Amino acid sequence: MTIELAAFVYQGRNDRRELVNGTLEGESAPAIARQLHALGIVATDVQIQPDAPATRSGLSWFEKLSRPPVTDDDVILFSRQMYTLQKAGVPILRAFAGLQASTTNTSFAVVIGEIRASIDQGRELSVAIVGHPEVFSTFYVAMIRVGEMSGRLAEVFNRLFIHLEFEKDVRAQIKAALRYPSFVLIAVAIAMVIINLFVIPVFAGVFAGFNAQLPLMTRILIASSAFMVQWWWLLALMIGGIIFAIRAYLATPVGRFAWDKLKLRLPIAGEIVLKATLARFARSFALSSQSGVPVLQGLHVVARTVDNAYIARHIENMREGIARGDSLLHCAAATGVFTPVVLQMIAVGEETGEIDTLLTEIAGMYERETAYSIKGLSAKIEPLLLVVMAGLVLVLALGVFLPMWSLGQAAMGRGG
Repeated sequence: MTIELAAFVYQGRNDRRELVNGTLEGESAPAIARQLHALGIVATDVQIQPDAPATRSGLSWFEKLSRPPVTDDDVILFSRQMYTLQKAGVPILRAFAGLQASTTNTSFAVVIGEIRASIDQGRELSVAIVGHPEVFSTFYVAMIRVGEMSGRLAEVFNRLFIHLEFEKDVRAQIKAALRYPSFVLIAVAIAMVIINLFVIPVFAGVFAGFNAQLPLMTRILIASSAFMVQWWWLLALMIGGIIFAIRAYLATPVGRFAWDKLKLRLPIAGEIVLKATLARFARSFALSSQSGVPVLQGLHVVARTVDNAYIARHIENMREGIARGDSLLHCAAATGVFTPVVLQMIAVGEETGEIDTLLTEIAGMYERETAYSIKGLSAKIEPLLLVVMAGLVLVLALGVFLPMWSLGQAAMGRGG
C-alpha cells in the first residue's frame, strides 16, 4: 500500500526560544512533531493545511519488493560526493540534480529527487531530509543542521562521511567478533530443542520401566520435556509475544531511555558502547564549537547526535547548568557519565581556549580505543561460552546420563 502525505502548518520554538512557523509534509501531526524535534524545534501547534491536496509518497508493496533498498554504502558515498561538490562551490540544486542522474540505486535516486524538489520549494536541506528517516538518521539530520547554522556544510558532509565509514567498520568488526559465538549459541539452542522434543522422552520411557525414584534434576528435565512436547505452540506464542512487547516498549521514550542506560552497564559491550558514544559527543561538540555555534545551542544539537537517550539527557542537564552560569567542566563532572580523561581534557581546554582541538583529540582517542576493544571482543566472550557449554553438559550428565548409569548398575546387580 502507498502512504498519503498531507501538508501541515506548524508553530513552535527553536533552540533560542524564538517563535517559528512553516509547513511540512507528513503522515500525521505526531510525525510532523517528530520531524520538528529532529530539527531542534519544539512544536506548539500542528494543524493540517486546509485545501491542500494529499500527495502520494512511498512505494507500494510490489515496488518495495522490486526496487533495491537504500544501503549504508549509498549514504556514505552520497556524503562524500556532497562534500566534494560543496567544496568546489557547486550550487546545491545542481549538485542534487547531478547525483540523482548518476546514482545507480533507483530507490536512492527517488529520495534524492524528493529532497531536491523540497529544496527547490524554498526549504532548508535539514528540513528536506528529515522527511526520510528510513535513510537519514536523527544524527545525520542534526549534523546537517549544525552545518547550516555555522555555514560549514561542506566540512559537515566530510565529517559525516568519515563518521559513517567508521561506524560501518565498527559494525563489520562486531559482526566478525560475534559470528562464532552466535553460531555456537544457535547450535546449542537447536540441540536443546531436539533433546527436549525427541531424546528425553525416550529416556523417560526407559526410566519409567525401572519403577525407581529418579533424582530431582532428572524429574525436572522430564517434566520440562513433557511440557514442551505438549505445549510447544503455546511456548512459540509466548516467545513471539514477549519479543513484540519488548520491541513496542523500546519504541517508547521511557523504554528507549531505560535500554540506552542499560547498554552502558552491560558486562562486556557496555564499555564499547560508552567509548563510541563519547567519541560521537566529542566529535560533534568540537565541530559545533569550531563552527562558531554558541555553547548552549551547540549542546542542544549535540544531544541529538549521540544516539543515546540516557547520555542525551545528561547533555541537556549540562546545557541547563551552563545557562545558570556554571562552568562546562563542573556541569560535565556533575553528570557522572564522562571519564576522568574527558574531564581533564575539558578542564585544559577551558583554561587555554582550545576546547574544540582537545575534544577532537578525545574523539580520535576513543575511536581508536573502540576499535581496539572490538578486536578483543571475541576473546572476552569465549570464556562465557565455555561456562554455558559446561553448564549444559553438567545438567545433561546429572539429569540423564548419571541416572542411566546408576540404573544400569542396579539392573546388573552391581548397584543399589
